Amino acid sequence: MARTLYVAPVPPLNATAGTALANSVTLTDISPAPQIILPANLLDVGQVLRLKAFGVFSTTVTPTLLEGFYWGGVTAATPLAATAAVATASGVTNVPWHLEYEGRVRSTGTAGTIMGAGFEYRGTAVGTGNFLPIPVTALATVTINTTVAQPLTVGAQWGTQSASNTITCHHFSVELIG
Repeated sequence: MARTLYVAPVPPLNATAGTALANSVTLTDISPAPQIILPANLLDVGQVLRLKAFGVFSTTVTPTLLEGFYWGGVTAATPLAATAAVATASGVTNVPWHLEYEGRVRSTGTAGTIMGAGFEYRGTAVGTGNFLPIPVTALATVTINTTVAQPLTVGAQWGTQSASNTITCHHFSVELIG
């Protein structure tokens, strides 16, 4: 029997920005509310998860900034893909950033796996920027437990604590393909 394939957003859909991260050097969830949670046993082998997020950041001097997508939330510390801690531009205000990731489910279960890649566009000023690959490691599978509901989050971490170093996520979406 033929299988119906589709592309669909994973609810809930957010319409407001996440809480700005400032004055902290701790990996923190910056996703907009409400949190996106993948239901247990939703994923099948061969399906693709497409994640997109964007927002703005401001800095003083040139702090490093790490950003990524996390399976199970940032406290679970399971990055699907993350940047390295890369130095930002100095003294910028409301400069754009954009993350995208696509991962194909290789196996399901308590030790399921996904493999994917993406990019980050990080502004150096409004209107200019650089593209960085994510993950910054060799392409490999990431172990994911698909048998329980899991939050998907956008995480960020500053390398220098300052009230002037802020990052806000204005959009986060998850699409399931297949």
